[in-house]
Amino acid sequence: MRLALLIGGAFAAATLLSAPAKAQELTIWHDLGDNGIKWFQAAGAEFAKSRPGVTVRSLSYPTDQWFGRVIGALNTDTAPDLIFNNYERVIRVESQTGKVMDLKPVLGQIADKAFLAEDDLRVATFKGKMIILPAQRVQMALGVRKSWLDKTGEKFPETWDDAKRIATKFRDADPDGNGKADTFGFALQAAKPRDLIHMLDLFTFGSGLRHTLIDPEGKITIDQPKHALVLEEFLKTYSTYKFVAPDTINHSFNEMYQVIEGGRAGMFRVGDWNVRKWDGANVLNGDFVSGPWPRFAADDQNAVVIGGMRGVAVPENAPNKALAVEFAKFLLGKEAQQASLELLGAGVRKDLDVSKLSERQQFFAKAQGRLVAYDFPESIHTFYPELEAAFHRKLLAGLASPPADWKPFIAETAKEMRDLAAKLKG
Repeated sequence: MRLALLIGGAFAAATLLSAPAKAQELTIWHDLGDNGIKWFQAAGAEFAKSRPGVTVRSLSYPTDQWFGRVIGALNTDTAPDLIFNNYERVIRVESQTGKVMDLKPVLGQIADKAFLAEDDLRVATFKGKMIILPAQRVQMALGVRKSWLDKTGEKFPETWDDAKRIATKFRDADPDGNGKADTFGFALQAAKPRDLIHMLDLFTFGSGLRHTLIDPEGKITIDQPKHALVLEEFLKTYSTYKFVAPDTINHSFNEMYQVIEGGRAGMFRVGDWNVRKWDGANVLNGDFVSGPWPRFAADDQNAVVIGGMRGVAVPENAPNKALAVEFAKFLLGKEAQQASLELLGAGVRKDLDVSKLSERQQFFAKAQGRLVAYDFPESIHTFYPELEAAFHRKLLAGLASPPADWKPFIAETAKEMRDLAAKLKG
């Protein structure tokens, strides 16, 4: 009898040891499109090598839908295992749910993290809570159509005067050679606060200035001499100079991309994540050069803007929370970061192989431009989104009915923003 029990126990143990690992599926929601799906597939396959039976399924939604789905899911306890997006979007999720996990203890468990800079960790934190593990720095440069530069006899612009001269030629000189007056100097956007103010951020920080609207001490900056110059010229780009499509005031990301990818704009924002697609034969076929944004004053310094940080977050009510945390840490490892660089053009590690990237991708991967980081005012002033929305409404009203002189308009706007900021700080 005892022998039978021993044999039975040994057989049961052997069966358990030889049984396949329990299948588990992690779900992650993001807005990175097809390349993001490919990245999470690649990272999931590597993760499964040490976690047999684990699969990673990612779902990509347009950004507006991502917000609604994530906030709704966290508030109804139907959350995915992980979410991935820009830091400010995760801040919005946390503000409306309070259900994003604090990852500070998780970061403490990661030994290999020296590549994360102080700024990376600062923007990952909201109200003392680390809401993302930073996984991709977001670099944004000025892109210019190379063939259009060649046709107009121009070089990449260094100053704003250069940019205005080139934009005029791109608008008027039929740079695409189709015989039609259907090209524009710039592709920009304006429909929503983060559309219009984001564009202003790029011109401001790209010229080496800091703090587009408000500084860390709460002082409004838009009527300071250098800031006022950038703002006035920026507004004229939409109005007086007519460098953009007439309906740009209604353009958001999708419409701006249609102008760029449709070959109608000569200068535009190019993010590190855009390059792989725009290298494609069916898009821009690599016919663009990336570089720093133009400087507005002789003593300014041109820069490429670090305009955000994408990262992975774990909902407090994630179905497979412990495993989700392990995968979040894994996304900072070399294998996942290499795939991120190759598929999305961005990462945070400094030890990645860039030899397989195109010349345009390598511009970002090697950080060839001078980098200036956006100041992330929403991580300092909790009221900033409301202030920015009011600033957007004011600028949009000006663009809809441009004043004869923008200087009084800027002075008036600065006063309104000071009054509102004081009220919001309460």
